[in-house]
Amino acid sequence: MTALEVARDTTSVGTPITTFDALADVDGGPGAQLRLARQLAVAFRDEFAVSGEPDDVSTFDLVTLPYPVRFGLWRAARTPVPFLNITNRMLVVRWTEDDGRRRTLLFEPSDTELGVNTPYFAALAAKTPDVVSRHLATTHGTVPEHLAAAGITPEEVDYLAFDHLHTQDVRRWIGTSDPQPDLGGAELQAPLFPNARLIVQRDELTAMADLHPLQQPWYQPDTYPSLRPEGLLVIDGDVLLGPGVALLRTPGHTAGNQTLVVNTSTGIWASSENVIAAECLTPEHSRIPGLARWAQQWGQEVVLNANTIEDTARQYTSIVIEKTLVDRAQADERFLQFLPSSELTVNRLAPGTAPTFSHGGIGHHA
Repeated sequence: MTALEVARDTTSVGTPITTFDALADVDGGPGAQLRLARQLAVAFRDEFAVSGEPDDVSTFDLVTLPYPVRFGLWRAARTPVPFLNITNRMLVVRWTEDDGRRRTLLFEPSDTELGVNTPYFAALAAKTPDVVSRHLATTHGTVPEHLAAAGITPEEVDYLAFDHLHTQDVRRWIGTSDPQPDLGGAELQAPLFPNARLIVQRDELTAMADLHPLQQPWYQPDTYPSLRPEGLLVIDGDVLLGPGVALLRTPGHTAGNQTLVVNTSTGIWASSENVIAAECLTPEHSRIPGLARWAQQWGQEVVLNANTIEDTARQYTSIVIEKTLVDRAQADERFLQFLPSSELTVNRLAPGTAPTFSHGGIGHHA
């Protein structure tokens, strides 16, 4: 059995969340689903707020790289340049179980060295001069470097998770059952995180096994069949991992998209790549040329990150769920406590794309 064929029950991790189950049985179209989703998000917010808090949430910058404006700010932005910059960040979330055991989750632990092999970015790099690339992309640190600096050993990591598997090659993190010559050896790839399991929605792995042409530029499917099956934890839906730590299924951007939700000393946060800037949840307050006007003109309350349009209406609904359940930002109440897993970043070579407001990360220490 290959890693893509592994099936595990969601009850093997945390506690299933059933609040949003009713969305699967909505009578009517996307509009009816959106209305119900907003109501259920309010209910989940009340439930989650009393679920406790994790011990610690820390943020680590991995890489800043170019990304097309037409994807990140979809149809809304009016800028003179085709690319903006986004910074991909890893969240380290730690909590204590009822039995006293400490748990550690790495959210978005991208192996940036292998991520460049993603077809879209490989094609972009091939036609971009090196001198230009050096000004567009900046590496801030690798996952192992950041963990070492934080005093966290690889053996302490229990879970890995991504909002979706675009660009991700996780062979070095959870190991393989077959030799990987492209990684420099004829032996099996040993896992850097020997005790960790990758939590992934079943729909994401199902899509990876038989990609549609619209999906192919963004995945590295050939890297998944050889993964150690015991390194995967396949779930179906929403789960409370620990006190104040949840993964919610938020389909649309991809079929198996999921959002990290954490309850902190400043209230509830969410993180995914459904949007690339906090102001994309409240575009009426954005100073990016075009966003506020576009949102008003078309009566749309969010601006999607739409590099893939697999199911745009469901993505919109998922973003409204994220928007509804989080708290207001303490630094500026016009914006919400939503941290894009890849956040819009100022770049002097990309005029007209500077964010109005940036979080830069989540910091929480109980």
